[in-house]
Amino acid sequence: MSSYKYKLSEKEWKEKLSEEEYRVLRQKGTERPFTGKYNLHKEDGAYKCKACDSVLFDSTSKFDSGCGWPSFDKSVEGSIEYIRDTTLGMIRTEILCANCGSHIGHVFDDGPTETGQRYCVNSVSIDFKNE
Repeated sequence: MSSYKYKLSEKEWKEKLSEEEYRVLRQKGTERPFTGKYNLHKEDGAYKCKACDSVLFDSTSKFDSGCGWPSFDKSVEGSIEYIRDTTLGMIRTEILCANCGSHIGHVFDDGPTETGQRYCVNSVSIDFKNE
């Protein structure tokens, strides 16, 4: 049984999420670069998990990395679970929503700010709430 606070059956996830959201959030897919609605988004507010509405990132941590996906230099404390990912012949750190276990993207140690982090996030994995 999952240790996540927010739990749904696979049938419930498929009913709740669009086909693309399900592919990325629940099957660890990736959206194409430069296609996501939050890539160049610049409003003040909070970025939440699309699957469970948990706040993951604050707009003050967002920056334009040029990689084609929304990028953040830090997450809201306790909101992200970190998993070693060795798929595709690479060693990366996958980021999951700590509340529901949904795939959000990956984090890299090549960020340009003082944190040194670049959270590379799928737009389809998040939603935005204005301040």
